[in-house]
Amino acid sequence: MKPTKASPLVILGLIGVAAAWIAELMLVGSGRPSLVPPLTLGIALGLIGVLVVLGALPVFRVARGVVGARVDPFYATRIVLLAKASSLTGAILAGFALSVLVFLLSRSVVASAGSVGMAVVTLVGAGMLLVGGLVAEKMCTLPPSDEEPGVADTMAL
Repeated sequence: MKPTKASPLVILGLIGVAAAWIAELMLVGSGRPSLVPPLTLGIALGLIGVLVVLGALPVFRVARGVVGARVDPFYATRIVLLAKASSLTGAILAGFALSVLVFLLSRSVVASAGSVGMAVVTLVGAGMLLVGGLVAEKMCTLPPSDEEPGVADTMAL
């Protein structure tokens, strides 16, 4: 699996921005209240980001060659996939939360501090999920080998 690049993260973030902006315009245009993410969403996203990094610690120890460290290969695979999924999900939710925040702040009627605060907490939580996923993914990579490519092949002959 290849490391996550910035371009899919930016594209997903822009998709999140557009989706939230359109949803907010449709809700307010039809006379309904605007969408405000709950406080618990931001807290949960931040905690998941921390848990992903903590889950990658055993894999990091094995990848760096710590004596006595062992990890199940299926566990390592699951953590890498969870890290990648977390970074992609964090990108789209950060775009969503950013769009909600900008929408609330750009209205002629001042939004309540609670609504803006919940949007900020969600943005921070989504950012923590994004960064946690990227850090965990980096922790699960093997360090570069000291040998040149092909040297091991010739030595085996």
